[in-house]
Amino acid sequence: MKINIRQETPSDYQVVEQIGEAAFQNMEQSDQSEHLLVARLRTAAAFVSELSLVASLEEKIVGHILLTKIKIKTEQTAFESLALAPVSVHPNYQRQGIGGQLITHAHAIAKDLGFSSIVLVGHEDYYPRFGYQEAAKYGVKVPFDAPSANVMLIELQPNSLDEVQGVVEYAPEFFG
Repeated sequence: MKINIRQETPSDYQVVEQIGEAAFQNMEQSDQSEHLLVARLRTAAAFVSELSLVASLEEKIVGHILLTKIKIKTEQTAFESLALAPVSVHPNYQRQGIGGQLITHAHAIAKDLGFSSIVLVGHEDYYPRFGYQEAAKYGVKVPFDAPSANVMLIELQPNSLDEVQGVVEYAPEFFG
């Protein structure tokens, strides 16, 4: 299966939102609004167009990933990072490695753009295969209730989080 991954364009927006809605429709831990989150984040100052990617198979878009800027803050410092949210694959194409390809590709672009870490809230059995670890290990927390096992991060640059700890500050668009 030859998957093509490229930057999302405005002409992709409607299809991407339909995929996001379908991908999370039956997920128990979802509020089924991820497609609305994507639409809001595209208008945010935290949006990085190079990190909104689509996966296509035979010219048909089947998946999407979005990484946006965040900060990890203490009272004294703020460290720039990224949030991965969401990654979605149309239900007809799930469990075929497309989400993993999107994640790996997004990591490479983020690293090339100079970002050194990514934070996410996601499934504790899925994301560790890409190098994600519990954020609590680094002293990083999110500003809402989430099980510690589901709050994860990855260093894109070795030791980039050695001196970083604090609370993630998301763009306001994350919260509607």
